[in-house]
Amino acid sequence: MRQSRKYRSPCAAMLWSLMLPGFGQLYNRDFVTGFALIVLEIVINVKSELNQVLLYSFRGKLAEAHEIGDLGWGLFYPSFYAFAMWQALNFAIDFNKKQQGNEGATRTYLSGFFLGLVIGMDFGLFWHDSWIADTVPLMDYPVFNGLLFGLVFAAIGHWLEKNLYRKNKRPKSIQE
Repeated sequence: MRQSRKYRSPCAAMLWSLMLPGFGQLYNRDFVTGFALIVLEIVINVKSELNQVLLYSFRGKLAEAHEIGDLGWGLFYPSFYAFAMWQALNFAIDFNKKQQGNEGATRTYLSGFFLGLVIGMDFGLFWHDSWIADTVPLMDYPVFNGLLFGLVFAAIGHWLEKNLYRKNKRPKSIQE
């Protein structure tokens, strides 16, 4: 008889959700959330025509990528995508702490990183069609522009969380 795992890798859970939102939840055996995220992935992907936008962007056909993509649905994707990775990571950490006999997680991890990722990707997707993008050639790609701004804002969000927010949450004896 197969025994259930006593440890779930937070990194593996996050990477599974990076591959497809919901897979990290299935890895964590959080089946209801996992299947809900997979259904949402399909709906948002089809409605925004993300796969076609990706295809045209990688081929350098920017006009077609601009025309075919539905920005209204596309702006949902970064939030949904980052949430799936963030939730899978924190669920695995909480599970492992409970397995060790602790109450569970008293905090969340990488919240600033994923919030910055969402803000940056939405900013990049929204502004990829502006005059700024027209002046800088590489900024006109909808997908790459969103990824670029997403990673920059994620780094800023992580730094802010680590150096400002978490620093203020430490007890006075540790700060000194």
